[in-house]
Amino acid sequence: MKSKKNLLEQLKSLPHFSKNTVCQLGKQLGLKDSTVETYISRFLKYKEIYRLKNGLYVSADFFDKNRNDISFPFYLANIIRTPSYVSSWTALQYYNLTTEAIRSITSVTLKVTRDYETKAGTFSYQSIKKDLFSDHSLIKGKFDFFIASPSKALFDLMYFRTNQFRGIKLEAIKEMIEELRIDIDEMSEEEQKKFYETVKKYLYE
Repeated sequence: MKSKKNLLEQLKSLPHFSKNTVCQLGKQLGLKDSTVETYISRFLKYKEIYRLKNGLYVSADFFDKNRNDISFPFYLANIIRTPSYVSSWTALQYYNLTTEAIRSITSVTLKVTRDYETKAGTFSYQSIKKDLFSDHSLIKGKFDFFIASPSKALFDLMYFRTNQFRGIKLEAIKEMIEELRIDIDEMSEEEQKKFYETVKKYLYE
């Protein structure tokens, strides 16, 4: 059982890990893959590790120590589904442009739309076409993550909420922003201009 404890201790230092990583660490401890798989099942059963998706995990210890650092769940969001970047409501809250309570971390991806309900939180992904997978940047810190610019976060939210701006006029967009209590005036003039210029390409006159 000592090897099981040693394996878990090594996993506790990792921000995330795959099943393959656990097997590699197990080999270094002289464990067979079948034994490692049994240990993974036990770790999950006793909530010592959390499943993020099939074959991808985080230790409960590492998650609990870092859960209050917003960069960590954003980092996990980027890892769970790649390529992706944090956007929409989640990014708007990050920029203090909304007081809306965020129940899940919303990202935009080139892959199909999908949600992941995990012990580490709910991660939602919305599929967007390649030419709109843009205007995001890497924020460096304890945990690095990709996030939309303020204007792109608002664009993405409106894009999905209006079914890609079908039959929508500019006044309706402005009304919707107000109804959703998004504080667009707190956005820089440059970002506001960028938002409206991008949106106008899709609107009906």
